[in-house]
Amino acid sequence: MSDSRYNSKFGIYQPGCGLDRLKIAWGHDEYMYRMLSANKARLPKEGLDMVRYHSFYPWHAEGCYRHLLGEGDEETMEWVKLFNQFDLYTKDEGNEIDVEEVWPYYKGLLDKYGLGGELWW
Repeated sequence: MSDSRYNSKFGIYQPGCGLDRLKIAWGHDEYMYRMLSANKARLPKEGLDMVRYHSFYPWHAEGCYRHLLGEGDEETMEWVKLFNQFDLYTKDEGNEIDVEEVWPYYKGLLDKYGLGGELWW
């Protein structure tokens, strides 16, 4: 990079600006976060943050970007790490699910958190 304004430890960011101000590549995490937010899901902020940041491994697994963390971001990291224990390795062939069998349970959760009806995509 040849622009000296951005050729620094902080780049385009201010120290301590917070996770929510970082420009992170869009993926399934951000899509689901925005879908849940747009549909006014009744999830706590911690739940929404777990969805949004669980694949941001350089931050929560490698310790990168700490100089940009804002208030509450360390606590968010703890929630994300907790969530990842249940997310990793759950998508393999050995974990086939009978949808008809588990549907009543998950339908109840969808209703509880305001996602049981028609969704805005």
